[in-house]
This record gives sequence, C-alpha cells and structure tokens, in this order.
Amino acid sequence: MDNETLTITDNRTQKTYTVPIYRGTVRAMDLRQIKASPDDFGLMTYDPAFMNTASCQSAITFLDGEKGILRYRGYPIEQLAEHCSFLEVAYLLLNGELPTKDELDHWNGRIMRHTMIHENLKKFMDGFHHDAHPMGILLSTVAALSTFYPDSRNVSDPKVREKQIVRLIGKMPTLAAYAYRHRLGRPYIYPDPELCYTKNYMNMLWKRTEPKYVANPVLARALEVLFILHADHEQNCSTSAMRAVGSSNADPYATTAAAISALWGPLHGGANEEVLRMLDEIGTKDRIPAFVEKVKRGECKLMGFGHRVYKNYDPRARIIKQVAEEVFEVTGRNPRIDTALELEKIALNDEYFIKRKLYPNVDFYSGIIYQAMGFTPDQFTVLFGIPRTVGWLAQWQEMMSDTDKKIARPRQIYTGEEVRDFVPLTLRGQRELVGA
Repeated sequence: MDNETLTITDNRTQKTYTVPIYRGTVRAMDLRQIKASPDDFGLMTYDPAFMNTASCQSAITFLDGEKGILRYRGYPIEQLAEHCSFLEVAYLLLNGELPTKDELDHWNGRIMRHTMIHENLKKFMDGFHHDAHPMGILLSTVAALSTFYPDSRNVSDPKVREKQIVRLIGKMPTLAAYAYRHRLGRPYIYPDPELCYTKNYMNMLWKRTEPKYVANPVLARALEVLFILHADHEQNCSTSAMRAVGSSNADPYATTAAAISALWGPLHGGANEEVLRMLDEIGTKDRIPAFVEKVKRGECKLMGFGHRVYKNYDPRARIIKQVAEEVFEVTGRNPRIDTALELEKIALNDEYFIKRKLYPNVDFYSGIIYQAMGFTPDQFTVLFGIPRTVGWLAQWQEMMSDTDKKIARPRQIYTGEEVRDFVPLTLRGQRELVGA
C-alpha cells in the first residue's frame, strides 16, 4: 500500500523523513539517517529488555497475548495438545507441516535411535557432586556433546545441522534422566527404543529392578501434553539467547547450553517451583484472603499470575487445568490444587487483578502436576528444557537460513566519563576496601 510509511519531523533540525512500515514495524537502521549534524552517529532506539523490539522474522509460533492465542505453525495449541504426540508436534515445528503416517514412523525411529549417549559422557556426569543441581548437570553435559560430535561445528551445512537436531532431541531425555538418577545415587538406565518418547523418559527415571517398566498411560499422556505446551513460545529469554549465541555460528550444543542457562533463571523456567513455595506459604484456603491483601500492599508477589506477553488467560493454563484433574484420578489429589483453584477464583474476581490483567499462566498449575506425578521440584526446570529444546532448535534452524542473519550485537547508550587522564598508581588516593 502506498500509505505504508511513517513521516518523522526532527524538531532539532526541522527536517522531515519518510520511512517504510513493514508488518507493523520500522527498521531501526532506517532511523540512522536522522542526524542533528553531519558527524552525528544517527538516531537509535532505546528498548531495555526488548519490550517493543522485533529482533527477527519467524514463521514458527504465533502468540496474541491480548486474545490469549497460541499457535504452532498456524495450528491452535488446543488442537495439537488434544490430538498429537510430542514428536509429531516436534516434526511440525521443525518442518512446517504435520507429518504423514510414514514420515512420523520414520521420524520416531530416528529420534529413538539417538537416545543413547556415549559411555564416556556417563563418566563425565559421575564427576559431579552427589547434590549437584540437575540443571547444572544438564547444561554442562549438553555443552560437552560438542566435543563428542566435532562435525557439529560445520553449521553452514544443512545436512549437518539436521543431524545434530535429531541427536539433541533424542539425547535430551537421557541426559535429564541420568542427571536425576545421579543425584539419587541410582544406576543409569539405558533407553528403550521400543517405548515412545515420554514413556522411555519415565522408564529411565523410575525403573528399578522390574524386568520391564510399564508407565501409567494417563501419566504418560499428561507428560506428552505438558511437553507439547512447552515446546516453543516465540522470542522469550532462552530462545533469544539461542538465537544470539547461534548468530556467532557456534555449534548447536554450545548454543543450546546457553539457552538452558537462560531457562534456569527463576524468572523463566523456575517459575513453577516458585508457585509451589507460594502455595506452601499460604497453606489452607482460609488464609488466601489475607495473602491476597499482602500482594496488594506490595509485600509479596502472586506467582503464576501475569505474563510479559499474555494480557488474557494463558491458553496453556486452561489445558493444564484439565490435565491436572486426569492426573489426580491416578495419583490422588494434591491438596495444593484446591488452594490454587480457590486462589484463582478470588484473584479473577478482584478488581485489583482484573485492572492489571493478571491471569494464571502455564506455571500456575504445571508444578502441582509434576509433583503429583513424582517429580521433585529440582526437576521442574529440566522438564521444561526437554521439550523446549525442540523450539530452540527450530528457531536456530530458521535463523541459520535467514538471509538477514548477522551476528547479534546490540547498541548501547554510553553513560560513563567522556575522557579521563591516567593517574599513576603512586598518586592515587586511598579508598575504603570493600569485601572480606
């Protein structure tokens, strides 16, 4: 359209500039022409935490936070969670289309063949202290994989990239399960390629002396749904880390380790564990009104509510709420769920939270389900990382094929001293020493 432009008047110089609008954005480089003087660097945008900056173009995930919509490759998350397996969704995210029956069988076979890890990697894991956090073990061993697969550094070759993608998706549950068993001092269980992706993971986690581990089908399906819901979520902190590190052409193992590091933060992947702590602090339902008042006074936070993007009910939370009831029919009811439901009911009818558009997000219920299924809280973020690896790799693969790809290098606004003269050590004054 002819009117898809923006006219800017620089009041410093009275000059007028016309810049094109593309998909609701203007390119930041188009602002560089706006200068106060010939030696001026040019205008930049200042956007801490990327609150209103599009860093890439992507066809993988669509998210409308105002309407509470999440779609993978155009498919509503509700439909995928109801009808698909996790590896079916993984194929969709990576390839853009849902697989045919033959494609899915071939894909499943390839992934399961790559669930085995090198025996020396097990020795590497044995070097961690018995109480090492599973996320620390996971990110370290994923980074170490690059030393086992030196071919992965040839990231310019699409065939090499595709092979590493299959390897990583296959090995993530194995590494996660081994990190868990290492902490408990239990022997590692080899993958069983005859099982599906989630049942194999459960087998490696919980098999003891029985000849064949048989996962409860309800719990296995619940885990499948949770994996689907966590597979990708647009340009979040860990995905942005994946793209930023990957833009330097680092191999996918080092790049994924960087994304895992970002996910480990309590403001990202560790949020569901914080929800459990909050519910434990509240205790019984009769104490909820007093807790809500403390939140309003700014004395504490309402964990699991609100989202950087969603200003409506997180569609993933709706699905998980239903999954929770199915899980409890098998495991027994986690008493925290009743506290959570009552807290949600009160919050959604309170003007304070309505005005601020604070609705339950995916973390509000997921930790309760994980705990009911037998996962310890230190495993929650690991459970997030297994499926999100697919999203990270889909985003990495898309970026590597993007003609606009350049190494990530944000600008800054310098706030330090303009220029200073060097002072010799003997002439510098005394200052109070800091630290022990």
